[in-house]
Amino acid sequence: MLVSPGEIVVIPQGFRFAVDLPDGPSRGYVSEIFGTHFQLPDLGPIGANGLASPRDFLSPTAWFEQAHRPGYIIVQKYGGELFTATQDFSPFNVVAWHGNYVPYKYDLSRFCPFNTVLFDHGDPSVNTVLTAPTDKPGVALLDFVIFPPRWLVAENTFRPPYYHRNCMSEFMGLIYGIYEAKADGFLPGGASLHSCMTPHGPDTKTYEATISRADANEPLRLDGTLAFMFESSLIPRVCRWALESPHRDLDYYQCWIGLKSHLSLHDSAVMKDEKED
Repeated sequence: MLVSPGEIVVIPQGFRFAVDLPDGPSRGYVSEIFGTHFQLPDLGPIGANGLASPRDFLSPTAWFEQAHRPGYIIVQKYGGELFTATQDFSPFNVVAWHGNYVPYKYDLSRFCPFNTVLFDHGDPSVNTVLTAPTDKPGVALLDFVIFPPRWLVAENTFRPPYYHRNCMSEFMGLIYGIYEAKADGFLPGGASLHSCMTPHGPDTKTYEATISRADANEPLRLDGTLAFMFESSLIPRVCRWALESPHRDLDYYQCWIGLKSHLSLHDSAVMKDEKED
């Protein structure tokens, strides 16, 4: 499969695969799950059309090679550890293919997002591309969610993600552009992790900019951006390599310094009078 930036690949368990990078070093994000397979989310009231369409997922044409490859190294993950073996032939010498257990890819630009058209901020689950469900309805082992270019048109509403904490762990990554909830310091190739019940939300700069135009009620186009989220009911463990990385942002918490309340005493009095009435 030829995979371009902005596309994802799903490789089922048990496959041999190789990754070739013809243009030199590259970066990407990988998530590995156990216990179930990815599937399209139930569309519910959305109906038949919207989000990711089955017709846009592509699988490879059958292919094989019969070649002598001395020193071919196979890397196998087993029991959470990596093992290697050497052989003198290509593992891609299978000349028959039967069934529907195949890898596939998807172009994220084909995703049809849904959004708020009146008030409130929609839950990120409305942007789910693929989900790996658990036996508990509404709780996923892993949801793959994206935040693509789109229109924001809600009225009298704080349009970015509101401040929250929940039972899911959120690993957020930026593929290109600027993330709508963090104007500074969140660069393409970067990522953030907010584990289960960890409070989080937009940075101070985004909050102030959004509050200042809250009464405008004008459509806002988010363009030139693509972010994603791995959302899981499990709690990830951060490995030592990541904890010791020189690229870790030790000042991340400072993005919320300066947040202040915009509720005045007058607002409180009005709310009290209305309640009494």
